[in-house]
Amino acid sequence: MDNFPNYHLGNLILVLSAAAWAVAQVLKVIGVLVQKHRLDFRSILSSGGMPSSHSAFVCACAAATGNLYGWSSALFAVASVLAIVVMYDASHVRKAAGEQAKILNYMMEHWTEMKPELFGKELKELLGHTPFQVFAGAVLGAAIGYFGSWLFH
Repeated sequence: MDNFPNYHLGNLILVLSAAAWAVAQVLKVIGVLVQKHRLDFRSILSSGGMPSSHSAFVCACAAATGNLYGWSSALFAVASVLAIVVMYDASHVRKAAGEQAKILNYMMEHWTEMKPELFGKELKELLGHTPFQVFAGAVLGAAIGYFGSWLFH
C-alpha cells in the first residue's frame, strides 16, 4: 500500500486534491443536516457554504506539491499562486455576485406590477464564501494534501 494512490490512480497530487474536494462537499451535507435538520444531497454539488471546497481543492494541491517536490520548488510556487487566486476569487468576487443576487431577489419579491418573464427565476445568492469558510477549506485541503502525500509517498 506504500504508493497505492499514485500507482493505481495515476497522480497522487490530483487524487489528494479530489479527496479534499469530496471531503469538503460531504461536510457541507453534514452541516445542512446539523443546522437545518434535513438531509440535502443537492448541497454535495453546490458552490458556496462551509467549508470552501475550492480552497480545499487548491490547498491540497499546493500542500501535496510542496511536500513531494520541496517547499522552495517552482512547482510549489505555481500551485501556491493558483491557490491564492482561487481563494481570493471565492471570498471576494463570487461573494459580491451573491450579494447582488440578494438585492435582485429582494427587488423581484417586492415588485408591485406584473413581473416580466425575465424575473421568473430566483437567482442563486450563495455563490461565494466568507473569509472564514475559505480559511476552513484551505486548512482542510492543506492537511489532506500534506498528510496524504506523506502517508502514500
